[in-house]
Amino acid sequence: MTRPYEGRGLHGQTVEAIAAMIFSGEVREGDTLDVVALQERLGVSSTALREAMKVLTAKGLIGARPKLGTYVRPHDDWHLLDGDVIRWKFAGRPDPAFLRDLHELRSIVEPPVARLAALRRTPEELAALERALERMADEPNSVQADLDFHRALLVAGRNELLVRMEVVMGAGLAGRDRLVHGPSHTGDPVPSHLAVLEAVRRGDAEAAERAMRDLLDQAWRDVEGLL
Repeated sequence: MTRPYEGRGLHGQTVEAIAAMIFSGEVREGDTLDVVALQERLGVSSTALREAMKVLTAKGLIGARPKLGTYVRPHDDWHLLDGDVIRWKFAGRPDPAFLRDLHELRSIVEPPVARLAALRRTPEELAALERALERMADEPNSVQADLDFHRALLVAGRNELLVRMEVVMGAGLAGRDRLVHGPSHTGDPVPSHLAVLEAVRRGDAEAAERAMRDLLDQAWRDVEGLL
C-alpha cells in the first residue's frame, strides 16, 4: 500500500493538516481557503503549502477559481478510490453510508477473488495466507494481520487488475477494522478466515467463494453493532 502522507515529513504533515480541516467539516464544500492565513496557522513556507495544495488538488479535494482563489471542491469530485482519501474519511465520525458502500464493494470483489485463489494460488501464496492467519490467531484484533490476509488473497487470485484494488480495499479495510476491533470487540475472526483458507487450500472454488461471503456477512454484522 502507498505510504500515507502523514509519514512524509513536513510536506506530509501539511497535507494531513489541511485534509483534516476538510474531513472534519471545519471547512466545507465550496468554502474558500485563505492561503495566507493557512500558511501562518500551519507555520510552513509558501513552497511547502503550494506543494501540499498540489497533492490535494490531484485527489480532487480542492480547486482554484479565477479571482476567487482556492476552494474546497464538491464531495462528488473527491477521488474516493484514492487510499489517502479513504483513510481521511475514516478519521472522523463513522459514516454509515460509506461503510455500507465499502461493504458492498467488498461483496462484489472478494468472493470471486477467493474463487480465483482456490483455482490459481501457488504454494508460496498459500503460505502467505497461512502466515497471516497465524498472526491473526496470536493477535485476534490485529488490523495488520487482517490486512495481510486479504492482501494475500488478492495476490493469490492472480489477476493483475484485481490486485490493484488493494489500494482501495486495504485502506477501507484498515479504517473499518480500527472502528470495529476496539477494546470491546470480543468476536474471534479466525474461524471465518480459516474457512476461506481451507477451501483455498483444497482448491474448492465454490466453497472458497461461499466462505468469503459468510465472512463478509459477519463483518457487516460487526459494523451494524458498532453503528
